Amino acid sequence: MPPALENKKGLVIGIANDHSLAWGCAHAFKAAGAELALTYLNDKAKPYITPLAETLNAPIFMPLDVTKDDQWEALFDQIKTQWGRLDFALHSIAFAPKADLQGRVTDCSREGFLTAMDISCHSFIRMAKFCESLMTEGGCLLTMSYYGAQRVVENYNLMGPVKAALEGSVRALAVELGDRNIRVNALSSGPVRTRAASGLSDFDALMEKAVEKAPLHQITTIEDVGAMAAFLVSNAARHITGQTLFVDAGYNIVGS
Repeated sequence: MPPALENKKGLVIGIANDHSLAWGCAHAFKAAGAELALTYLNDKAKPYITPLAETLNAPIFMPLDVTKDDQWEALFDQIKTQWGRLDFALHSIAFAPKADLQGRVTDCSREGFLTAMDISCHSFIRMAKFCESLMTEGGCLLTMSYYGAQRVVENYNLMGPVKAALEGSVRALAVELGDRNIRVNALSSGPVRTRAASGLSDFDALMEKAVEKAPLHQITTIEDVGAMAAFLVSNAARHITGQTLFVDAGYNIVGS
């Protein structure tokens, strides 16, 4: 049996280092036979991601600051020129200014809220718009969420409303793009020690609580999330869309 993603071409946005959820997914995509386009945030980040791109033999490796329209256009022009199509795309980006992230939602600034929403949520919608014209034979869009989108999680603060908006966007996009056979889903992992997570207050306590309360009493790894991502972009998941799928050892069923 050929690899599940053989001959598929995918885009991965959001790798920061080899501890990133996006890296776990990219590694799984490649192992399943996919050819990948990768991005890096800026010149400062590039040296950390270049060795990872080389490991995956990524033929497209370009900068993408999601707040810059010209970089979106350059990336998708290159994909169109080099590949002519796209089969799947993963969005794994979240950001909020530290003061707004670590304070109460009640106290967040307008600027901080808009920044967090733009980078963490609307960038996924922008990605979907660019992908639509390249997914001529259908495809799959994935993004990353967290339990704090559906329940109030201590210290998750501003990212709770932002991830809730992201999950709502997944459902809306799934309906709008379904006629083109483009599926849209979110993965909601348990707490994973990534660079983005390090900005949360008392993250170690959050991880300990997850292990204690989750039915499987295990920490979710980037490999666990990658395995689910590879399944979702494969043809085996062709009837799964508009969903938020938990990869959290069952933590979401027992509450916070």
